[in-house]
Amino acid sequence: MLLKAAILHRGGRIREPRATETIGFDKCVRVALSDGSVQFLSNEQALLLQAINEYRDAAQHHLVDMPEGLLYTQAQAGLTLFGDLLSLVFGHDLQYYLPVRVLPISTEAPTDIATLFALEAEEIVRLLAPGTRRRTEAIAKTRSLAILDRALSGEDVALTDSNLLKLGERLQAGVSWEELFPGVAAVDIRPEGSGPTISIRVTKKEGVPVHLVPEGTPGASVVAVRRVTELDFYSLGHSDLADHVGLTAPRLTAVIWRSDLKADLDYAKEITIGSSRFWRYSQRAIGRVNEVVEAEGIDAIWADYRGRAS
Repeated sequence: MLLKAAILHRGGRIREPRATETIGFDKCVRVALSDGSVQFLSNEQALLLQAINEYRDAAQHHLVDMPEGLLYTQAQAGLTLFGDLLSLVFGHDLQYYLPVRVLPISTEAPTDIATLFALEAEEIVRLLAPGTRRRTEAIAKTRSLAILDRALSGEDVALTDSNLLKLGERLQAGVSWEELFPGVAAVDIRPEGSGPTISIRVTKKEGVPVHLVPEGTPGASVVAVRRVTELDFYSLGHSDLADHVGLTAPRLTAVIWRSDLKADLDYAKEITIGSSRFWRYSQRAIGRVNEVVEAEGIDAIWADYRGRAS
């Protein structure tokens, strides 16, 4: 409801033409993250919303054994996000809407996410030890870790009991939790302040870009973490892209102008290298350039570009 209110407040729409219902959660996040006239979410905030929604869904349909530290982190991070959006979009301070008497939401001091996952991985291995007959408990614990990882990875992987048991068995075989849960390993949970002023925010680790995935992408949710450096993802310079699509550099410039390629992070990004800035392009840009050329024709694009430049 907060997302929908914020979208409306920014002049956006929450109902598609001729639709009988307003847009759902995923669409709200997508609009709030990518619509230039409405945008108010950061990549990290979208990841956190994704994670909270995954936990809500799992709690409704499955057995989840969530460690106290992770529950605290999600609850406090959610409260921080709510306050941030209330202030950014509406100019209101959350403290004026909270009751005077507030109860603590954790009886244990929160720890960092890496330590928490390491401890839970050890507990899962213990529950799966031969002769313990505690697989159901192990699966419930593994689910709480896998939900967060799936949300942060942007992958819509089915968390069936058999898949979760396989994850637990891989932990038992000595595979590190960082390898099994790369989405979590790619982000930090950063606390700020203490006592009544504490805030918790999700932050990307350096070199791990987060980007919007196309709506309806199979096996993907709203946003995805990619464990590659920016230069790995945006691996093509202007001349490299021109070679791949069989165009001269000036004509490629015309296609980039026509398609507004530089406005989409799936295809292009301006990257700082030393003291200089360069436009770099992803492998996906090859297909996009070819699509535009095939649809409009390079001669027509070139003529329009030269006419605009003059």
